[in-house]
Amino acid sequence: MMADKAPRAGQTRRKTAIQKNNEAKILDAALDEFSITGFRGSTIDNIASAAGMSKPNLLYYYTGKEHIYTTLLDQLIHLWTDPLEEISAEGDPIEELRDYIHLKLEISRTHPRESRLLANEIIQGAHFVGEALAGYPTDLLKAKVTIIQQWVDEGRIAKIDPIHLIFAIWSTTQHYANFDSQVRTILGTKGDGHYEDAFKTLEAIFLDGLRVK
Repeated sequence: MMADKAPRAGQTRRKTAIQKNNEAKILDAALDEFSITGFRGSTIDNIASAAGMSKPNLLYYYTGKEHIYTTLLDQLIHLWTDPLEEISAEGDPIEELRDYIHLKLEISRTHPRESRLLANEIIQGAHFVGEALAGYPTDLLKAKVTIIQQWVDEGRIAKIDPIHLIFAIWSTTQHYANFDSQVRTILGTKGDGHYEDAFKTLEAIFLDGLRVK
């Protein structure tokens, strides 16, 4: 349970460069820990050790494991919603959705730990992020669903359920982060070249299916 009292570092009016650097090290170490073992399996001791600092030093910046976890999740919500923000009603539907697929796949490539952490949190019941998901992200999703439905009604794309289209894009693009080890093992690759092949495949599956015949 998170302590009520703010950490000492949070009581200062302006953070120093050292404080910012240490907080970044803690969050990076915690991201590794949480994305592999989840919230329940992670410990403050392991996070402190991975960050190269003592437990008391870590607790100077964060009140506990829950404080670190919720800080990371808050950042992930923004990472998740940013690509959705880019869908514009004024743009060409196919181009807008192509860009969205590309942005989502790029997040899987560049932020696999973040994607796995958010997936684990939601699979485990979204206990920490549920309230956040019910707010702005849901409102944003509804707004974008309205745009896609308008494209359908205007005959600019094939008839499709907008929300399930977005769900399908989420699941296929995030697969490459959430199952990164499996993908690399099957493909026998260590680089990121398969992401370009993945984008071309997803582009063909989604966009060819959305074009009006």
